[in-house]
Amino acid sequence: MKMTDTRLQVMWNRLLAVVEEQGQALIRAAFSPIVRECGDISAGIFDLQGRMLAQAVTGTPGHINTMAEAVKTLCGHFKLQEMKPGDIYMTKDPWIASGHLNDFLIMMPVFHKDQVVGFTSCTSHLVDLGGLGMGPEGADIYDEGLLIPPCKLVDAGALNTLLMEIIKANSREPIANEGDIYALIACCETGAKRLAGMMEEFGITHLDDLAEYIINTSYLGTVEAIAELPKGTWHNVLTVDGYEQEIDLHAALTIAEDNITLDFDGTSGLSNKGINVPLNYATAYSVFALRCIIGPDIPNNTGSLAPFHVTGPKDCILNAQPPAPVAMRHTLGQMTPDLVYGCLAQVLPNKVPAEGASCMYDLPLRHVPEAVSRGDELFALELVFSGGTGARPGLDGLSATAFPSGVWGSQVEPTEAVAPVLITRRELKPDSGGAGRQRGGLGQYIEMRSSKDEDFMLFLSVERVLNPARGRYGGGYGAAGRIRIGNDGADLPGKGEVRVKAGETLVFETPGGAGFGLPKERSREDVRRDLREGLIGPKAAREIYGVEP
Repeated sequence: MKMTDTRLQVMWNRLLAVVEEQGQALIRAAFSPIVRECGDISAGIFDLQGRMLAQAVTGTPGHINTMAEAVKTLCGHFKLQEMKPGDIYMTKDPWIASGHLNDFLIMMPVFHKDQVVGFTSCTSHLVDLGGLGMGPEGADIYDEGLLIPPCKLVDAGALNTLLMEIIKANSREPIANEGDIYALIACCETGAKRLAGMMEEFGITHLDDLAEYIINTSYLGTVEAIAELPKGTWHNVLTVDGYEQEIDLHAALTIAEDNITLDFDGTSGLSNKGINVPLNYATAYSVFALRCIIGPDIPNNTGSLAPFHVTGPKDCILNAQPPAPVAMRHTLGQMTPDLVYGCLAQVLPNKVPAEGASCMYDLPLRHVPEAVSRGDELFALELVFSGGTGARPGLDGLSATAFPSGVWGSQVEPTEAVAPVLITRRELKPDSGGAGRQRGGLGQYIEMRSSKDEDFMLFLSVERVLNPARGRYGGGYGAAGRIRIGNDGADLPGKGEVRVKAGETLVFETPGGAGFGLPKERSREDVRRDLREGLIGPKAAREIYGVEP
């Protein structure tokens, strides 16, 4: 009997609840702070063809949208008829999963009434997987850690203990990594149990009708949104800091009647350092940016993603081919929304925000090499401190907020509990948001030092140090990011290894978002509120906004 649209919609809503519970299971069980405290994950439910039907709200586009394609790839590696209850497959190949070696992607077949009915999948970041670690210094993928191709992690409920021992033997944080893998397994098991329970409750034996309803409804809704847009091709170039030299990112956005194509032709070539980006990751963030403006109320799944296509020449920096180093692929990958919005702003001038900090200020920390022989505390930790987002056409930007990644910022107390560091100051940085009718979000000012009489290493790969966020329609630039040792120290480059000596204070300022519209058009009430809250200073109020304090 054919199900009604109302019944299918109820089941769709239930599926969205299932994946959110699945994502929360991963966060609650995780060992690594970047997962537990920052939500650097993805979780989703897929049909028999590997098509994503639903994703957890919690998670990053870099994980979610790459997972949407990775499950299709894994389905092609393993035969459906050979799958057994309790099987779990995995990979951490950057060109299949989410762009670098630190992310594990696992997939579990869901059984209902002794038949595979679909798949549950998830991804999370593991803090250390050998090699040079989370930094941009690798010369190729082999420097960056252990690459694991598609394989079976659990066979009919029996864990692949040899694989687990290999993973632990290649890590500076073996216990945390083991715990995080168990958390990933728990995430998939939760999704599988809840999906099978939902099917039992609704009295269905397959997902075919529900899958077609979800994908077709989402696809048609997205195509309708695209049909309302002007047709043509628009171009933008975004200059970013790079490592050895500045890099130009090129985009050509073509809007057709029922699809949108983004082409990176003209983009600079590969770097010798690990800031290169596999196309799957660049696609994930580019399409996410477009979906934030085009059909944003349509849930994210295979259907709503289908009308968007991203291409780029092989071995441009946004389409790195193996064995290019890609450890810090998020540094430039997360700049692609600003690149895309530079095109889209020409199409929809009153719907696209100004540029923001974009690249999250990801700060991997680690013990110094000689700590092993001295018997000092060994640790590997990855912190996230975000800058400000760009001002929106009708609203100010958000301060200390990660866009486009969506991760939550690292918290002071959990950080100090798991590593020998002390965060002595953390606050918003006044006047860092670009001026405008709508003001850009503020960046942060943070001071950190070793909590022991020991040095530690910092592996920098951040952006917006040389090229701050640009405003739209007369809006001001956001403040640039800065990193230095001590307040009187010289500014450090945004990429490279830094040794912070015992007793020294690491000072870093995250970038601000840019403004939207002319500052003189900002309401006097909003300017005075900014003053009262310490978001701007008296000089900015007087000289930029024309308001006497």
